[in-house]
Amino acid sequence: MDKRLTFNEDAENYDRWRPHYCKELFQDILAYSQIVQGGQALEIGIGTGQATRPFLEAGCELTAIELGNNLAEYSQNKFREYNNFTVHHTSFEEFAGPDNSADLIYSATAFHWIPEQVGYPKVSRLLRNAGTLALFWNRPCAARENDELHQTIQRIYQKYRPSIAKIIEHDTEIYNAISQNLHTYGFRDIQFKLYHLIRRFSSADYISLLNTYSDHRSMPPAAKEQLEDEIQAAIMRFGDELNIYDTIDLHLARK
Repeated sequence: MDKRLTFNEDAENYDRWRPHYCKELFQDILAYSQIVQGGQALEIGIGTGQATRPFLEAGCELTAIELGNNLAEYSQNKFREYNNFTVHHTSFEEFAGPDNSADLIYSATAFHWIPEQVGYPKVSRLLRNAGTLALFWNRPCAARENDELHQTIQRIYQKYRPSIAKIIEHDTEIYNAISQNLHTYGFRDIQFKLYHLIRRFSSADYISLLNTYSDHRSMPPAAKEQLEDEIQAAIMRFGDELNIYDTIDLHLARK
């Protein structure tokens, strides 16, 4: 099964717990693109629409692509009051949009699922000349070295899902690689910006959040249950509150 379809299993939980994006990010995309009311926008991987409403409210004619049938149906219903909104239940790889048709193409924490040698050239074909590509990701961090609770949780993870990967809050290698890809595939006027947010969770809410992530949902059921029990107990010992530090990286470019 395509790992992207893991998100399709519980659309309502995904919509409730997955992070939204700050208004400054959307303002920056709209200002850079200078898209006008009625302009053609394409969203790659809408999920449950965490990054959709600002573009609908700006008057864009928005077409969204979503691989998961439940997520596509959920988003179609969520934004049913907008007559400038359409959802296609398909992958971006199979999407048959017309070339040179979009003023703005954007993707929120989803473009990494598409092979770069497929994604970037296809975006370029779909965009009009001087059209805008906006790629952005929310990269949550819950492992700050000076935070005892976060370190306790990391030790629990190592017990049930060992990894040698080191969590980096600001991974400049990733940022630089995306900028390099934009350059390699012929985009210009490349801009990069970071935004920072903090989310606070109770122990129960944090477990609900974990269940929106594909790697967590795919764990063996017994190990997953033990992992969740120990994490929940740890958070409760620390006052039943956990901070998640979000870094959002935005990459803007023109065809």
